[in-house]
Amino acid sequence: MEKQASPQAINNTFYDELEEGWYTAQDHPIALLRAENAVRVPWIIEQIGEKKVVLDIGCGAGILTNALAKAGHTVSGIDLSESSLHIAKKYDETAKVTYLNASAYALPFPNDHFDVVCAMDVLEHVEDPAQLIKEASRVLKAGGLFFFHTFNRNLLSYLLVIKGVDWCVPNAPKNMHVYPLFIKPKELDKLCKKHDMQVQAFHGFIPKIFSFALIKMILKRKVPEDFGFRFSKSLTTGYCGIAKKN
Repeated sequence: MEKQASPQAINNTFYDELEEGWYTAQDHPIALLRAENAVRVPWIIEQIGEKKVVLDIGCGAGILTNALAKAGHTVSGIDLSESSLHIAKKYDETAKVTYLNASAYALPFPNDHFDVVCAMDVLEHVEDPAQLIKEASRVLKAGGLFFFHTFNRNLLSYLLVIKGVDWCVPNAPKNMHVYPLFIKPKELDKLCKKHDMQVQAFHGFIPKIFSFALIKMILKRKVPEDFGFRFSKSLTTGYCGIAKKN
């Protein structure tokens, strides 16, 4: 399936309605995001290493952002959802994260400001990922790291990420994901190169399909606490990566 102009607008308004559900809901796809972060967050923290100045673009309710602050980093998070930012601040145990209502297309920071920029689960939620990557590169110092996670664009990812979630999770918002906004790894690599960053590594990231937790989710139509994700060599569906600023 090739990329086409989308007849549907991506639905990002549901984030405003989640409130405490960011951390508690089991009958909503946000529970899948928490399960993803249970694996991704420790990996990101390990890759960053010593204390850095970090920006989390599209931070939502601060699942990654607050974890980075607890790990000792100086962290800023930006998002367009005021409701999500309110929850992020509430769950910030360090009370040190700087949260701002701001657009990824026009980051309110000077050039060469951050050691690390993260864009996890956000590239497929914007109509212009090139502008987000351009801004991420602008505020990133030379030698700084850009972490990303998004979805590949093919039939399997469409069936798993869009239709599969619709079938298995009862409160999946309409147009939570729009297929044409999915990004092939070669396209993301090209965008990073265009904006002065070199992808260092791609890592596939997939749900643990062969598990009892998946059966429970299908039968009960809720995401169980033990539902998990893992890294994979295959980039066919979801994938993470790291790019380095030149």
